[in-house]
Amino acid sequence: MTSVGIDAIEIWTGNLKLDLPGTFAPQKGEDPEKYTKGLGLNASSFPDSYEDIVTMGANAAHRLMERKGLEPDDIGRIDVATESAFDNSKPVSTYVAGCLEQVFEGDFHHANKGERKFACIAGTQSLDDAYNWIRAGRHRGRSALVIATDTALYARGDAGEATQGAGAVAMLISEDPDLVELSTEQGYGSADETDFLKPNQQFPSVDGKRSVQVYLARMREALIDYQREAGDITVEDFRFAPFHTPFPGMVRKAALLAYRHVTRDTAIEDQLAEEIGRQPREEAFEDEDAYREAIREYMDNLKRTDRYQAWYAETIEPTLTISRDVGNWYTGSVHVARASALKHALENEIDVTGESLLVASYGSGAQAEIHSERVQDNWREEIAALNVDEQLAARYDISWDDYEEMHDVHNHEMDVDIEPLTTPTDEFAFDGWGRMGERKYTYVE
Repeated sequence: MTSVGIDAIEIWTGNLKLDLPGTFAPQKGEDPEKYTKGLGLNASSFPDSYEDIVTMGANAAHRLMERKGLEPDDIGRIDVATESAFDNSKPVSTYVAGCLEQVFEGDFHHANKGERKFACIAGTQSLDDAYNWIRAGRHRGRSALVIATDTALYARGDAGEATQGAGAVAMLISEDPDLVELSTEQGYGSADETDFLKPNQQFPSVDGKRSVQVYLARMREALIDYQREAGDITVEDFRFAPFHTPFPGMVRKAALLAYRHVTRDTAIEDQLAEEIGRQPREEAFEDEDAYREAIREYMDNLKRTDRYQAWYAETIEPTLTISRDVGNWYTGSVHVARASALKHALENEIDVTGESLLVASYGSGAQAEIHSERVQDNWREEIAALNVDEQLAARYDISWDDYEEMHDVHNHEMDVDIEPLTTPTDEFAFDGWGRMGERKYTYVE
């Protein structure tokens, strides 16, 4: 069977930084630890006035293609996943292709282009589409370019405002990949939910409490479904478990739920029983409320055990490092988590060659998908090529006044024109409007 997976990955973050404990919290009259410890966030990446989903996606793709020595003829498919699109007809992928054609010889006229939408899970769905396209033999030896790009902005004053972020992840999907091989097994949890949506509006309407409940419920369903295909799994089967990360605090909840589910009826549950008792079984309770209360008490005790905390520190915590400093990237968030985990392994000289990742994606509305990935021999070279640390260090630290002005710039209902806070260099930049209201871009050297 042909091995198909992610051959290379690049990350492009917005050029501005909003410091949450130092700038955001004082303006909100909040304790900084509400953000650093509660949400698990230190900062948000934010787009300058010349940045948007096209520039960030094109910049990530340009760097990836240049590093891999690719030309347009090597790419047979460009899929862009986003929930920040600004056109209901023309896909973002065509804009990205147009940008790339400014800097490469040749064109993408014979590449299939599309745009995927299903909230934050669309990046993984685009990955699946590319995988299926190659496995079906329709790729003619070419690779697919999958780009997850978003400006995850909320209305000012919204409860989700602190979790904002902006950035893009570009992934090259190929046969015999250098980074990770994708599994054939997948698990899904999906239902018609109203937890987060944008009905013909730019900024989301969110039921925060409901969104957390739906996220956890769909993740549990996807895990059960995955086990039907892959068989029973244990917590030792996977070196890292990258989750969709709207903010690290959400992942704390999902990881605890997954750990409880996977360790049920195992030797680990037996060993933990000596300390915190066995997991409650629903049939032992007269009503559902009593059962749910017992589950909550068990999970509160579970997360305090040394065994769980050690697993979390080794398997989950490394996936959150980058997201703590960039915020939510919607379709890119789980793919940032994967990169963060492998970056941690490289920096700490942990050999993960041949080991597995359990990747848990989610999109509101709502659907979760779980699959596994096997780390390939050349993963070190691919991860070492990332320059995300340099990008994060180079961001311009904005003041509160800067933030309010720049937020207005990116509000589609406002017409605000201000000077950029940074100078674009060797990157694509928004360059005004065309005759039919289309956005125009240029490469700035």
